[in-house]
Amino acid sequence: MSVAASAEQEIVDFIAAGTTPTAIIHFRPSAEAILRLEDLIDREKEGALSDDEKLELDHCMHLEHLMRMAKAKARLILSGA
Repeated sequence: MSVAASAEQEIVDFIAAGTTPTAIIHFRPSAEAILRLEDLIDREKEGALSDDEKLELDHCMHLEHLMRMAKAKARLILSGA
């Protein structure tokens, strides 16, 4: 399973289990997902990614963007704004 699929499943499991704005703010991907993403980013800088790995990195970056948006919204909810 690719890190993108694994990270996506982590997010799906997190949401499906029920959550709160505070839990969203504190959500962190697994150590395995972080290490894989760091590897992909490092290898992209070196120009050493396959097409499949580039797609995987793009998907991970999209998931990261979605979580950042969710965390920003959670902070607004908690601030009463």
